[in-house]
Amino acid sequence: MPKKKKKKKVVKKKAKKKKIARKTKKKKVVKKKKKAAGKKKMSLLEKAIASGASVEEAGVITHYFPHVEAAVVKMTRGDLSLGDTIIVNGHTTDFKASVKSMQLEHAPINIAKAGQEIGLGVNAKVREHDVVYKLL
Repeated sequence: MPKKKKKKKVVKKKAKKKKIARKTKKKKVVKKKKKAAGKKKMSLLEKAIASGASVEEAGVITHYFPHVEAAVVKMTRGDLSLGDTIIVNGHTTDFKASVKSMQLEHAPINIAKAGQEIGLGVNAKVREHDVVYKLL
């Protein structure tokens, strides 16, 4: 019978070692994630400006319709036409796209001017207060 007790102690020691090993692995993974989070990633807007491209604010997103993948944009400055390249930038949004469809009062348009609220087809989720920039 004493042999069985010794085996139990050995098994318990092995289990403790495994738990300790698991904990240290988790800590290492967390440290790596924290290091990666410290590096700031440049947004597409910052990259475009750094490369010397001219960028102009075109408007601000006021609403998003996910079922039709369209956004309502309040045009603030300049104009926007079909085929223009835009960058949509916000807190969690950052993508570049080409303008393929625009509507004003449910009618397709080719050019949107400052002061208008237009419907803009987008290929990614956008949020209110995201800013639409036009690449010149």
